[in-house]
Amino acid sequence: MIAGVCGGIAEWLGWDPTLVRVLYVLVSIFSAAFPGILVYIILWIVMPNPDPA
Repeated sequence: MIAGVCGGIAEWLGWDPTLVRVLYVLVSIFSAAFPGILVYIILWIVMPNPDPA
């Protein structure tokens, strides 16, 4: 919801955005080797902006 990263991934996969957000949080919490906030910031920078409809 902050930068649309999880929403963009959900759209790309054809999944519900809420499911992707919940999975992202769970993986970030339960995986010590997964620096969730760093990956989110990198994706925020790398992912293209959505095309205006």
